[in-house]
Amino acid sequence: MRSDENVKLDKIKKITLKIDNPNILELGVQKGKSTKMFLDVCEKNDGYLTSIDIDDCSKILEHPKWNFIHSSDDNFEYINKLIKKDYDILFIDSLHEPNHIKKVFYNYFNFLKINGLIIIDDVIWLPYVKGEARDNDFSERINRLTFDQIIRIYNSNKENLSLEIDFTGSGLAILKKKNNQLNEDKKVINRMFTLKNLIKNVYAPKPKK
Repeated sequence: MRSDENVKLDKIKKITLKIDNPNILELGVQKGKSTKMFLDVCEKNDGYLTSIDIDDCSKILEHPKWNFIHSSDDNFEYINKLIKKDYDILFIDSLHEPNHIKKVFYNYFNFLKINGLIIIDDVIWLPYVKGEARDNDFSERINRLTFDQIIRIYNSNKENLSLEIDFTGSGLAILKKKNNQLNEDKKVINRMFTLKNLIKNVYAPKPKK
């Protein structure tokens, strides 16, 4: 059986293969699994990949359709001078922390074409809850917070973005850029834990047996 992570890569690959001459910006390389997948697409569809990582990943492979930038992806003063505003896909898979994701989302959104895609990895917490296969308190918490951050961005940009959530493994968020406007994120008001609703939960009628 193929791992969830490989299934996710296949889904991203299928999406990317629909684009002719794709220009891709990848945040986060690590061992290069997604990098190699994107380069396979670039070979098939005559595309180009630019990858950014705080670690020096330049030696993981050599490819004429690949440019590696050794930098933290939030060093915008440096990176913004090296890239152009013509990306079809932005893949965010670097520091999985909601404030960081917000920072890079808002910066690199400006470098994406209209109808370009922003794909964010690790947004679902279900595999990490207590008793599940990847039971991990930290990953559960950080993925919940990341999901909430994405919802806040979308909540204030329904006219500017579309959003799909893929629940495979640790999940993917797939957003499409509709226009060049991007509003500041807006908190989603949660009424589940108001006193009124807590009282309702306590005194809710029980179903008849």
